[in-house]
Amino acid sequence: MDDKTRTTRLALAAGQGDQAAAAAFIRATQQQVWRLIAHLAGPNEADDLTQETYLRALRSLPRFTAASSARTWLFVIARRVVVDHHRAAAARPQPAQLEDSHAATHSRAARGFPVEDKVILWRILDHLSPERREAFVATQVLGLSYAEAAQVCDCPVGTIRSRVARARDDLITAMADADITDSRGRHSS
Repeated sequence: MDDKTRTTRLALAAGQGDQAAAAAFIRATQQQVWRLIAHLAGPNEADDLTQETYLRALRSLPRFTAASSARTWLFVIARRVVVDHHRAAAARPQPAQLEDSHAATHSRAARGFPVEDKVILWRILDHLSPERREAFVATQVLGLSYAEAAQVCDCPVGTIRSRVARARDDLITAMADADITDSRGRHSS
């Protein structure tokens, strides 16, 4: 049984009141939900917004019908939580950021690259337009299909394909402009 099927079965069981299934559903999806939210709202907001996502999801689980995979359904909820957060934040004054720990926090989500490359990658991702970043993260970081990403982002599949292609072009250009060097001063490849 693949992860999508297992997660969907856990969500259905949790919706029928199985507490162990609810706990397993959260454990199986929590890291990916946090990563999506961190990319959409920033890592400083990700913990609280992830918690809000699960509060909403757990309240809605009895109505979950598996019309889509549980992971896709949960990502739709997470995206709505982020949108609601941005709307609420726009309505109130924002305090100044005292330090940018974005790259260090994101290193939890990116494994297998030198720290310097991680910092550059996350900074470049931050400079993508929100729509392109959302489509790119959904498909390339979280591994959603284009159809699932379209459902999460509430737009047509063709729009997702276009946004991902443009995000890739933007990333290639930005990486070339970043003049990445290794610790010995040589260009990395």
